[in-house]
Amino acid sequence: MTSAPAQLAGTKTPAALAMGWLHTARFLTTAPTLDFLPALAVPEIAFVGRSNAGKSTCINTLAQQKRLAFASKTPGRTQSINLFALGKQGVTDSILADLPGYGYAAVPKQDKLRWQQVMANYLVTRENLRAVVLLCDPRHGLTELDDILLEVIRPRVEEGLKFLLLLTKADKLNRSEQAKALSIARLQAGGGEVKPFSALKKQGVEEAAVLLSQWAHPEAP
Repeated sequence: MTSAPAQLAGTKTPAALAMGWLHTARFLTTAPTLDFLPALAVPEIAFVGRSNAGKSTCINTLAQQKRLAFASKTPGRTQSINLFALGKQGVTDSILADLPGYGYAAVPKQDKLRWQQVMANYLVTRENLRAVVLLCDPRHGLTELDDILLEVIRPRVEEGLKFLLLLTKADKLNRSEQAKALSIARLQAGGGEVKPFSALKKQGVEEAAVLLSQWAHPEAP
């Protein structure tokens, strides 16, 4: 008969299970326009944010992989939606969608406008979209483009779309600065979740992982 301590030792925490699930992330496809996106029935979680918000680093940190999401040295270079499959034993149970960063000054205005339209259409029409993760550098706060994105998704959030605002590079702030940034962000997030996040210090990584896992597997106990 297995002792209680042994049983407890073999029980994984929700954070460990979530991190193990995210570690299964693997590249699925890239889509230069919405027409190239495959029709999928599994839940999809989209990562969005300004070009310098640390989006690729965040995805790589959550997946515990160094080069899953490509972090270009030239912000704004990525011009496609990249999909990553998640699920153990190679069975896809959900998708991470890495949307192009926006707002970088060196990108031609025509390209900016085109991609803003593509992103808006994706966020409004993607049927299997279950959650949006917006990344924001709290030293700069939410920008006008971030506010526009929030307005785009607001009707879907009111209908049940999950929303997480991650304050990246939180290690750049001291404790009181983090508390102030969090209180401001909660007012702007319209009822969504707000978490500090640092890839360097691993702050907020497990908390974000648990949320994403719960949103992708709402039927799980």
